[in-house]
Amino acid sequence: MKSHRFSQLAAAILVAVSVGLAGCATVAKGPAPEEIVKDRAQARWNALVQGDLKTAYGYYGPGTRQTLSLADFAAGMKIGFWKAVTVDKVECGSPDRCEVSTTIEYEYRGQRIKTPSRETWIHEGSDWWLVRR
Repeated sequence: MKSHRFSQLAAAILVAVSVGLAGCATVAKGPAPEEIVKDRAQARWNALVQGDLKTAYGYYGPGTRQTLSLADFAAGMKIGFWKAVTVDKVECGSPDRCEVSTTIEYEYRGQRIKTPSRETWIHEGSDWWLVRR
């Protein structure tokens, strides 16, 4: 009888440990790349809409920032051009690369225009960065 109780106890402990480890694996995993990239892409566009070029520039990867200065980036931007931007979809074809689809709203000749746009984000180091085209 002791051996049967021991087997039941051992099985219960094994189940508890398995459930605990599965829970840890889910918690440690963190947000999906699509969620992270969507948040970063939207934050970058929000900065552009608000005219905060320094913040928007910070979403370029370290390599891009070594070859493109903030001044050069700012010189190519039209502050006030974008009225709103929505990140519509993020598709990650690999663990380190995502394509982001956005809808950009701007004014042209007194009318609000909405147009689709795409951008690429890559995972480098510990974060996700916009790829300069």
